[in-house]
Amino acid sequence: MLSALIKAAEEEPQIITVRGEETAVLLSKEEYRKLSPKKQSIVEFFQNSPWADVELELPERLPGEMREIDL
Repeated sequence: MLSALIKAAEEEPQIITVRGEETAVLLSKEEYRKLSPKKQSIVEFFQNSPWADVELELPERLPGEMREIDL
């Protein structure tokens, strides 16, 4: 029965009901990929950010503010 449902989903989305109420939709892999957002790298994510062109005003560091660390 599940294999028949999967084969039918290759032709068109199949609505699954629970006690007569539409609960889920089974899609083909191709349809799912069409609807899924394209994965982007972290660089693309920040480049596409609405704040990509915002300039940050950072306070200047004074040389005396650096701390010594023991390695």
